[in-house]
Amino acid sequence: MNPQRKRRLLFIGLLIAGTGTAAGLALYAFNQNMMYYYKPAEVVSGEAPANTTIRVGGLVVSGSVHKEDESTDVSFVITDLHSNIRVQYKGILPDLFREGQGVVVRGRLNKEGIFVAEEVLAKHDEKYMPPEVADSLSENANGTRPQ
Repeated sequence: MNPQRKRRLLFIGLLIAGTGTAAGLALYAFNQNMMYYYKPAEVVSGEAPANTTIRVGGLVVSGSVHKEDESTDVSFVITDLHSNIRVQYKGILPDLFREGQGVVVRGRLNKEGIFVAEEVLAKHDEKYMPPEVADSLSENANGTRPQ
């Protein structure tokens, strides 16, 4: 085999090995950053992994929201109508957060079985429409052109 062909084969081999290594590292990083979603019943039954950041979703139980005075500490209970989980959160709650509303919380379950949230996302129902879109649709229905 001539030297030029050997160099080409070596280059192609190194290129394939480099591409495979990069793809493997990307898949490993993706797998490490994956966050799973669980229902409160699944967390209570022990299906959720310990010491791992997860997301839990449910409804905020009426009468369960307790805000600390002079602090941003909040605790509340979420339910999937089968099981309840107490959530502790330190921070400002979203504007849509209220009792009876659906929420998704991201965080970890501590040793006492309390979910310590890093983020709280308030969900809205599927009928919600931003005011700008509603105005635009109503103007279009009336035959006027939105500006």
